[in-house]
Amino acid sequence: MLEKNYSPGEFEQRLYEGWEAAGAFAARPNSPAKPFTIMIPPPNVTGSLHMGHALTFTLQDVLIRWRRMQGYDALWQPGTDHAGIATQMVVERLLAAEGLNRQTLGREAFLARVWRWKEESGGSITRQLRRLGASLDWARERFTMDPGLSRAVREVFVRLYREGLIYRDRRLVNWDPELQSAISDLEVENREVKGHLWYIRYPIADAPERFIVVATTRPETMLGDVAIAVHPEDTRYADLVGRTAILPLVGRRIPIIADPHSDPEKGTGAVKITPAHDFNDFAVGVRHHLPMPSVLDRQACIDISEISGELVTIPGLAEPETVRALAGQDRFAARRAIVDALGRLGLLEKIEPHTHQVPHGDRSGAPIEPRLTTQWFCNAAELAKAAIAAVETGKTRFVPKQWENTFFAWMRDIQPWCISRQLWWGHRIPAWYGPDGQIFVAMEEAEAVALARAAYGKEVPLKQDEDVLDTWFSSALWPFSTLGWPEQTPDLQRYYPTDVLVTGFDIIFFWVARMMMMGLHFMGDVPFRTVCIHGLVRDERGQKMSKSRGNVIDPLELIEQYGADALRFAIAAATGPGRDIKLGAARVEGARNFVTKLWNAARFCEMHGVSGKTAFQPETARLPLCRWVLDAANRAIEDATAALEAYRFDEYAQVCYKFTWNTFCDWFLEFAKPALEDAAAAEEVRGTASYVLGTLLRLLHPVIPFVSEHLWDHFGFDEPLSLIRAPWPSACRVYQPDAARRDLDLIVRIISEVRSARNALHVPAKARFPLLIRNIIASGKRDLFAESILPFVEQICRLAGVSEVRIAEGAPPEQAAQIALAELEIVLPLAGVIDTKAEAARLAREAEALQRDIGKLDAKLTNADFLARAPAEVVEETKRRRDELDMEHARVKFAIRSLHATAD
Repeated sequence: MLEKNYSPGEFEQRLYEGWEAAGAFAARPNSPAKPFTIMIPPPNVTGSLHMGHALTFTLQDVLIRWRRMQGYDALWQPGTDHAGIATQMVVERLLAAEGLNRQTLGREAFLARVWRWKEESGGSITRQLRRLGASLDWARERFTMDPGLSRAVREVFVRLYREGLIYRDRRLVNWDPELQSAISDLEVENREVKGHLWYIRYPIADAPERFIVVATTRPETMLGDVAIAVHPEDTRYADLVGRTAILPLVGRRIPIIADPHSDPEKGTGAVKITPAHDFNDFAVGVRHHLPMPSVLDRQACIDISEISGELVTIPGLAEPETVRALAGQDRFAARRAIVDALGRLGLLEKIEPHTHQVPHGDRSGAPIEPRLTTQWFCNAAELAKAAIAAVETGKTRFVPKQWENTFFAWMRDIQPWCISRQLWWGHRIPAWYGPDGQIFVAMEEAEAVALARAAYGKEVPLKQDEDVLDTWFSSALWPFSTLGWPEQTPDLQRYYPTDVLVTGFDIIFFWVARMMMMGLHFMGDVPFRTVCIHGLVRDERGQKMSKSRGNVIDPLELIEQYGADALRFAIAAATGPGRDIKLGAARVEGARNFVTKLWNAARFCEMHGVSGKTAFQPETARLPLCRWVLDAANRAIEDATAALEAYRFDEYAQVCYKFTWNTFCDWFLEFAKPALEDAAAAEEVRGTASYVLGTLLRLLHPVIPFVSEHLWDHFGFDEPLSLIRAPWPSACRVYQPDAARRDLDLIVRIISEVRSARNALHVPAKARFPLLIRNIIASGKRDLFAESILPFVEQICRLAGVSEVRIAEGAPPEQAAQIALAELEIVLPLAGVIDTKAEAARLAREAEALQRDIGKLDAKLTNADFLARAPAEVVEETKRRRDELDMEHARVKFAIRSLHATAD
């Protein structure tokens, strides 16, 4: 007998270990089945399971379990990413605790320490994925720095270099002065900072009494100013365009140029141009062929080496000694010194408080510097062409489709991709330099030596590039490198291209687009046919989760408290197409209640003799109740399948929820109680209950695999022995389903309407009164009463809380509620039960109050200013509240209508 209470901790781990030991997750490459492949977005080897992981891996597992049950050869490829920056930082912190650093160890010894850490501590995330229930083919687990994947990385680099698509260039990059490395845009987070706007006077060269004033948040970079830009249509400065200004402190003459980058509405309308330290300024510098001196070093300290020859003494304007004294100072100390000097010289017009977004490294927490450095770049614009065409022609489709617009916007404006990082942990760039700087790119050092010998005509010393590749470079190859490329393996032929990629919208550009570029270039086909985009997980109020807000939810804690199935079901139920997911403990608790409902229903079935071992054939069922629930199961199968085909995880969960909670538990099992005591009906009812419970468990298995497997095993549904390999349910033949649906749907509506009326009219729970059916004789529907209603009088009385059900003709009694259905009219005599006139007056007041509240919310939702200014989550909450009030208003109006005849 099932335990009374649902306790997932007692069986979840045991079941998972059993599945894994039995090879239940393994792909079957030698089977004749059609393959279905999903590539896991490889989590960082340093990572721990967070809510974003729980979301994306739950959705992927739902799909892979569903397709596995449909008979596909399902491959869910597991693996982890070496996470260059994150992993190096973890090990460097461990070294610091020992009083060491990587420089003292040296590169080889440091890398050995990283590998040791990876072997000892790098498996947390995969253990946690098992706790979630992810059915990955663990025997195929890959790591982005495995020998095979590393070979693929070198192969791609060498080929792209020889095709002219990888090259070295001096460009502006995101520079983390703490890590002393270039980083990607995804590793940058903008933080709101309370700073200042400093208004600086730049003297006009041939009119020293005249100034052009520039507002800046970064006075420390002014040493690298090479121009002042004004908008071409800004008449205030028209006479200054083409003239020169004096750069304060430095004394260098800089041109005043016209460029649309300057916004006349911001600051003074004039902006200083510092190409080596601002991305927009860099673009202006390129357009106007301006010099690009850098004035900050790797650690973001002042470096005047590129401007020292331009320092000029101009009394009251330029002070070379002040500038020289800044050399080596931290950027923020230099900022204070420069502002003080400008103030002393009378060149600081004013200072205003200013709150703005400042980019910070998401790992180091340091403010990021745009820095002009020599790096390796990939010609992403050329590679993007095929990826754009693939989406345009439908080779790859986005779900929801509107994310294609985001993809196109990014890809059609794509910039050169900086692929080098100044780290030690990662794929070292396979490039060697000769004595004169000549570059030799090769798969191995021996090949580079041979190339150098051919170039120089003799043996020369070579030095390998110190940098490693961007982590996104290796993960861009994931869909084919994990399958054995560059070898043309049977797995590569069978499982590429993959079927669907499930991921968040935030990495469409960083990962999705780059996999498409690399897959099309090296495999000649897209890496996936469908890209299913989900939103981000937010807290229950729609706010972004962050440590500073204190609203971060730990999925492992939720699993510990409520079970993995509850978390998974809550996630699926909340995942609409592309929208963010509001999730909190209350939602997971609600999902746990759903699983508990299933558990209690199964226990009820067991207590009444229901078993998984039965010879019942659904087409033999003749009782209306059994035919009705079998027909409902058929429709649930159809709707659940359609929802999963469309990646509507919320609709799939809703279909399962309604069929389980409402149809099976609330109606079928409740209606079945008398039949289970009737020897003539009990066998068919038990057989039906067994069949439908088995169907339910198969429908639910993709989303709640643990409890469904446990119940499947417990009831002895042993064909096959494990639910994970059971076939996805299909519709069965049902005898006269339309008649059964007509009869039982009517009974359900009668009970539901009476319950609604009792609730709306505040009828005491224990009150009992007759249920009268009027006009059934006059309308010629007496057979309906005898055939459809009379067999379920006991259930109507018990579930609707009425004393009897009978036909009544003529006028309704006074003080009665009336409910009109399509087939008949229901009358509830309420004399002595409630004061119907007082209740009608109360309901009228409540309806008026609700209408006023709805009007206020409608005014907000049609207010353009509110829609423009309010955060998206506030607008969504307002809409949700509006819908709630509308439903409540409809409930009250229903109650008023039911009392209308009495009120007259």
